[in-house]
Amino acid sequence: MDGLSKATQIADRCSKLGFNSCAITDHGTISGCVQFYKTMKDRGIKPILGCELYISSQDSHIKTKDNSKLTHFIVLAKNKKGWDQLIKLVSESNKPENFYHKPRLSLDRLAPFLDGNLIGFCGHLGSTLADILMNEPGSIKENGTNFISKMKDIFGSDNFFLEAQLMDKDNIPEQIELTSWIRELGKATDTKVICTPDAHYCERSDSVDQRILLCNNLKTTFIDINKKLLNHEDVPMGCFFKSDNYHILSPEEMKELHTEEEIENTNYIDSLIENYEILNNPSLPKFECPNNASPDEYLRELCRKGWKEKIANIIPKEQHQVYVDRIKNELDVLQGANLSSYFLIVQDIVDYVRRNDWLPGPGRGSSAGCLVSYLIGITSIDPIKHDLLFERFFNPARASSMPDIDVDVPINKRENIIAYIKEKYGANKVSQMITYNTMKGRGALKEVLRVYGNISFDEMNRITKAIPDEAKIADELQEMKEETGEASIIRWALENNVDKLKEWCYINEDNELSGPLAKRFEQAIRLEGTKSNQSKHAAGIVISVNDLSDVCPMIYDNKNDQLIAGMEMQDLESLGMIKFDILGIALLDKVMTISDLLRNGE
Repeated sequence: MDGLSKATQIADRCSKLGFNSCAITDHGTISGCVQFYKTMKDRGIKPILGCELYISSQDSHIKTKDNSKLTHFIVLAKNKKGWDQLIKLVSESNKPENFYHKPRLSLDRLAPFLDGNLIGFCGHLGSTLADILMNEPGSIKENGTNFISKMKDIFGSDNFFLEAQLMDKDNIPEQIELTSWIRELGKATDTKVICTPDAHYCERSDSVDQRILLCNNLKTTFIDINKKLLNHEDVPMGCFFKSDNYHILSPEEMKELHTEEEIENTNYIDSLIENYEILNNPSLPKFECPNNASPDEYLRELCRKGWKEKIANIIPKEQHQVYVDRIKNELDVLQGANLSSYFLIVQDIVDYVRRNDWLPGPGRGSSAGCLVSYLIGITSIDPIKHDLLFERFFNPARASSMPDIDVDVPINKRENIIAYIKEKYGANKVSQMITYNTMKGRGALKEVLRVYGNISFDEMNRITKAIPDEAKIADELQEMKEETGEASIIRWALENNVDKLKEWCYINEDNELSGPLAKRFEQAIRLEGTKSNQSKHAAGIVISVNDLSDVCPMIYDNKNDQLIAGMEMQDLESLGMIKFDILGIALLDKVMTISDLLRNGE
């Protein structure tokens, strides 16, 4: 991950520069597109969704060392059909037969997904065209012309462009020569040349923060990087350590680098991109109810059954009316929100666990406040007995998404349960999903201190121990956000753990950070909340009414040799899918083992 900025920061920069549109083209993924899309829409900026694909020189099914070299090719979605094709492209590049260290496609395997709704361009250093011009035998004009002709055939003559990139020409002189070739080929083939800054952060000053992320991913320090640069050794992604030119360039900066025609051509691409909608309301898969009952009818039937088993002969009759009123209210709310099928799906999962004599958890979080969940067996907690509020679980006046019911299951049985869900709703419609780990306060500060070096491990621990865990001060952070618009754990610690931190950093009379490590603390505060790496969500399961590879990018989980949904929970919900939390708990396995031993008299 070599990109730094959050979507809100990108939107701020675009607004500051007066941009009306902005494109996102992450390497090999579109996982950030939904958040980017929503943020840009909220700011009145047209979002342009795309991907910088990895292209293999030979057929992508060939997995050998001589076919491990990858070049870059950028595609943009012109419209909703283009977005759908982009999803399929990314899913295809992640299929096990194509994935090799990275998601990739060969140009021939790219072609079937192009139907006139995607725009393609390349030409920057590292692109497919640049590799052909600089490394393949033959004349530049002939090789370039043949490639351009092929691209126009598969994209459509009006949907393919050449790309000139000059923002770091002083540090990478090859950009100048390559751009000269690109411009000549543009004239020779009547192909529009556009200008594309290789933006990996918003402001020039952000470069130092990006380098922290790079060092984090490379498991190295600035000291080691600088030694290699001084010795003229190769450094992975070395351009970012040598230059601070990878920011979002201003119109004035672009005019200094590119011709008026190239800028006009870039704006022309913007005119080809439609304003289209990618967000959808959550859509539940069909739940097959017994006796052709509707989901509402069947949910009420299960509630009546639960009443007989858990209330009628157990709770004193003088209390029955409280339960009746609560049940009526909850059912009215839930069915009014079309949530009957959601509850039936969760109930069926929990029932499957019980039918197999496995042990589900009793209920966790706000879902324990729902009486319907208790009656139908999702939870084992009577919310009225324990004074738990239904409104904490679901309040239609505040609900912006589906309710959240966490289902705890024995960790050794979780895969069996997922297999059951896939069998019931279709293996192509059920998947686990990714999540991104973010840099929390203590971790961000520790990483900044580590990367800079010159501080002992013991001292680093003394400093970072003064930064509390986020969960322990959640209420205080919420108050800080309401008051200032920001919620920095490190800033909170500087305000509340003064004695523990003043040796290294403190807030002065001007409300600014001072002390020997003030700059490091400031940088760590800026990095709080930044996504650092990707992993598989420990609990999340997504169920779709459609084939998942058609509605969200599927990415290859190399560790587990499987495809999983390549977006986070909230983004998948925004695209219309339903997520469920099925969390494996090791303690439940131990309880099951003990129960079995006791049952067998051992």
